[in-house]
Amino acid sequence: MKRRQIFGFLGIAIAGLLLAIGLPMVPPSPAIASNTSILVSAAASLKEALEEIKPLYQQSKSNININYNFGASGALQQQIEQGAPADIFISAGKKQVDALEQKGLLLPGSRTNLANNRLVLIVAQDIVGINSFYNLTDNKIKKIAIGEPRSVPAGQYGEQVLKKLKLYDRLKSKLVFANNVRQVLAAVESGNAEAGLVYATDAKISNKVKVAVAADDKFHSPIVYPLAIIKSSKNTSAAKEFVQFLSGNEAKTVLKKYGFIVS
Repeated sequence: MKRRQIFGFLGIAIAGLLLAIGLPMVPPSPAIASNTSILVSAAASLKEALEEIKPLYQQSKSNININYNFGASGALQQQIEQGAPADIFISAGKKQVDALEQKGLLLPGSRTNLANNRLVLIVAQDIVGINSFYNLTDNKIKKIAIGEPRSVPAGQYGEQVLKKLKLYDRLKSKLVFANNVRQVLAAVESGNAEAGLVYATDAKISNKVKVAVAADDKFHSPIVYPLAIIKSSKNTSAAKEFVQFLSGNEAKTVLKKYGFIVS
């Protein structure tokens, strides 16, 4: 009897034995090919943390290349809706991931929360006397940078705070809208705005601005970073492995280092 036939009979016998004793026959996970690349579309506020996580991951997964596409969560959501390639989406707000989920664009069961953040009011280092949102009405504050609320979650949270404090209408003429939270930070760093609303993690990476006050969590929606694998991904196995790494201790240590709140 040829060797191939012997192995064939053995395979059938083992399968029959598994079925007889009630054990499930689970197919193996697809092997991840060498030099696989995955694209992660992520909120701009995650840039430094995710770039530091990448080489940590590739120490043990050198066959997987991680590419990033950073931007405003709303803009990234629209790109995915329009068919732009992406394997993983990490938003700075629920709204954008909810929209993709409702349209059936996410891999079922892949959604999870990566981290949380805080919203803070920042001012240039040389500005004094600003320790409350109400101080923004002061004449020394000419421009206040804020993310565009329709596409930038930080802008949405900022708008909620200003409206809750009944300041939005009074400050409307001072508001300068940016395409993402990092543009808000840059505007204050450069002096193009005296104040801005960013995440605590953005303020932490800059030595040109200072935190004037942190927004009370009760004045805005929870700042959460949900992530999910895109249903159209051609590399779901690699995407799942990277998502699993992001929930591990090594990645959490990096996220904490940059000021993110992780459980």
